[in-house]
Amino acid sequence: MRERSIMGSPPFTSAMGTPLEMGGSANPEAESVRAQLYRIVKSPDFDATERSRKFLTYIVEEVIAGRADRIKAYAIAVEVFGRDESFDAHSDPVVRIEAGHLRRALNLYYVTVGVSDEIVISIPKGSYVPKFDVRPVPTPPVPVARRARWQRAFPFAIACLMALAMLPWLAVNRGGGERLQTPALPRLLVRHFDDLTNAGNSQAIARGLTQEIIGQIAKFKDIVTVEGDPRDEKGASTAGSSTSDPRYVLAGDINVIDNEFRLRARVLNRVDNSVIWASSYTGDLQPSKLIATVTDIARQVATSLGQPYGVIYRADASQRPQSAPDDWQAYACTLAYYAYRASLDGKKHPSVRKCLEDAVRRFPNYATAWALLSQAYVDEIRFRYPIDPSSSPASIDRALDAARRAVELDSENIRALQAQMFALYFHGEADAALKIGEQALSLNPNDTELVGEYGYRLALAGNWERGCALMSEARKRNPGPLAYYESGLALCSYFKGDLREAAMWITRRRRRRTPTII
Repeated sequence: MRERSIMGSPPFTSAMGTPLEMGGSANPEAESVRAQLYRIVKSPDFDATERSRKFLTYIVEEVIAGRADRIKAYAIAVEVFGRDESFDAHSDPVVRIEAGHLRRALNLYYVTVGVSDEIVISIPKGSYVPKFDVRPVPTPPVPVARRARWQRAFPFAIACLMALAMLPWLAVNRGGGERLQTPALPRLLVRHFDDLTNAGNSQAIARGLTQEIIGQIAKFKDIVTVEGDPRDEKGASTAGSSTSDPRYVLAGDINVIDNEFRLRARVLNRVDNSVIWASSYTGDLQPSKLIATVTDIARQVATSLGQPYGVIYRADASQRPQSAPDDWQAYACTLAYYAYRASLDGKKHPSVRKCLEDAVRRFPNYATAWALLSQAYVDEIRFRYPIDPSSSPASIDRALDAARRAVELDSENIRALQAQMFALYFHGEADAALKIGEQALSLNPNDTELVGEYGYRLALAGNWERGCALMSEARKRNPGPLAYYESGLALCSYFKGDLREAAMWITRRRRRRTPTII
């Protein structure tokens, strides 16, 4: 049975479709909606920020007050987010992004703690005007004359429902055909770090560092982070045989000595238990420095593992699975894009573009593939690659559309935001591009690919000091395409008047034989 709407198009209407007077307790349906709003925003299980709660309260109260027609991005930005009157929704996407966060929070609320709530508040995509629905009332008793037929049909109905419920599982687990709805993203199992000291607050440090590292790695959307202990799972001989199994394990131990602690961390390939990365970190135990130290170490570990050209990328790029399934091929397209970008080889570009186009057709909800496809379109234009006769020419509009699709799918995906920044910049909307870049940087400052690209755009927009600092940081921390950053650092040196240093960077870039980058 479908939900019953208690709001058509404004003004607010009853279930019978007659207009209701807004405001005041004389309107029972409005008060019911207000009570539901209060239940949601006050719920500790409503996974939303204070700003999102304020956003929801504002738009619901505007509808109840009969002002649904005034719910626009501009009004929300000014009234809820404190933007000034110069706010431009085209250059500042804050409202659209926050609306995406709010939609997801509401969806999660109604499938968990709010599963039995009578009134459903939702925000349809493409609008900021909330929609209110009443869940179906229980089905009345079946008349006696019809009960026998229903009882005979009941086992068949239950069988159908069970079959429908099994479809998602079958789609993931059956071999061949339409196997998976998501690509084979790498899964990293983070094991709780061992406490070697077992004295004082060493256990708390080990536990806190484990959780902080999990949180920092989770910011990289192309790695699925799993918390647990691989010793409780099946052995290494079969681990990683399914795309749902973690391919890698992060493990380590903590040792406290005097006023310092030492973390030894390593990543293992679960197929053969080989160590593919290991590093150690030392931290200060002074209470005034401990939190900052733990955060800094967690960021270093997350950057080493999760960034493009990082540990996980290199391990996956070296794999050549025989008869690779579609889900792996789609993920492999992103690996191929980064391999191309390391040299910006125009000969590789057509195959990478086609691979990404195939990936988004096969997995239309794969935000990263849409983002990298957008960047591939921009590269075709800015580097003037020869047009592949079998493909239609790229355009900035196509790049923008692909980037916006990526952000729509996942507004916190850094590749998606980077692609939107990139496309907006080459579309001539530099201010809007930089706002997107700043937002992405605040979401994940560990992503050196973004740090370098945003720094490049900042520098070219005139903010040489900060832009050049970000590019220098990215070059130091990213093991990927150094020539990309070196071309930017050459410009930085030139504009600060150090011609010798500029010539040094240019010489390095030419040795790597990469095209001129802007």
